[in-house]
Amino acid sequence: MVRKAVVLLSGGMDSATTLAMAKKDGFECYALSFRYGQRHSAELNAAKYLAKRLKAKMLRIVNMDLAGIGNSALTDTSMDIPEQPGEGIPVTYVPARNTVFLSVALAWAEVIDAQDILLASTPWIIPVIQIAAQNTSVPSKKWRILRPRQR
Repeated sequence: MVRKAVVLLSGGMDSATTLAMAKKDGFECYALSFRYGQRHSAELNAAKYLAKRLKAKMLRIVNMDLAGIGNSALTDTSMDIPEQPGEGIPVTYVPARNTVFLSVALAWAEVIDAQDILLASTPWIIPVIQIAAQNTSVPSKKWRILRPRQR
């Protein structure tokens, strides 16, 4: 039986690798990208290309406005995007962006009857999202929130 998976696809290298590995591992991949108020379209254009090239079953682009939260040079036109990285949390960090994206991924996974959500992320977020998924969605569903090769 083919397992359906929602794959968060930003269009960057990490998410492209996640999609490629998921396909290689035999998942039927439903790619999910976001137009969240970012000031560029390069990653979304790359996501469209990658979803087609890597034969995702579908690419869904969700529109949302995270610019209203502010405090990120990616969404706030009053802030400059730095040429070089600085120290500490980068000004391009969008507060809680991945958590918001995972919530939408969970909702779409319910709709398409997928049990797996795959993302390129830091390992610490996985158990937190796993607990949230089990406690906020269909009670009988056993969710797996995975990074590549974590099966």
